Amino acid sequence: MGFLSRLFGKKEEPKRQLDHPSKLNKGDMISLDDSFALPPQLRGQQLRVEAVNTYEYQRKQQTEWVLKGHSGDAIFLNLDEDDETYLALSIKLSRGQVEQFFDLDQFSEIFEDAGKAELDTQLLSSDLSDYEQWLSPHYHQVTSGSFGYFHRQDYRGLRPPQDADGATGEPFESYQLLDDNEDKAVDVEVYESGETDVMLTLYRPLSDIREYWPGT
Repeated sequence: MGFLSRLFGKKEEPKRQLDHPSKLNKGDMISLDDSFALPPQLRGQQLRVEAVNTYEYQRKQQTEWVLKGHSGDAIFLNLDEDDETYLALSIKLSRGQVEQFFDLDQFSEIFEDAGKAELDTQLLSSDLSDYEQWLSPHYHQVTSGSFGYFHRQDYRGLRPPQDADGATGEPFESYQLLDDNEDKAVDVEVYESGETDVMLTLYRPLSDIREYWPGT
């Protein structure tokens, strides 16, 4: 047996095939298109998967990949799957940025029972020009108070764990507004603690990821 193993050598493990964002794991890397159709925070960037999280809803689960590049700022990736699959790329806003981008009286209507808020983007100052491609002039509300749980774990192909009281993740309510072309969104998540996350989201073709590099 020893002679045969020396003769033929040790069989190499097949390399992991990484050709779709749904296969991304922590430690993998991607590079994005350098097209001017992308905002500066994304254009030509090499991004590493720092974490894989799970959103759990009543009838579905959604995976979130947390990506970081040289700037250290987080880019959040989800997949929008309908007739076609699109990249949903998001950045998180500070409260100060929300105040600069939107009228807060309009913004507060997102949380009203009617769930039919209309949101206009305010005129941006020159120092906020890097955000122009993330924003649309007008948005309309499409979801209001959708309940779910957030898990800081990767549960692809698995059901998130439950205890005697039910789901074990962080409970939240989500709200979404889309622009008129439905290729940009404002996403809001309100957690039980009162913490509120506001995200700007772009929907882009899968081809915007130009290269994949599997992690070790």
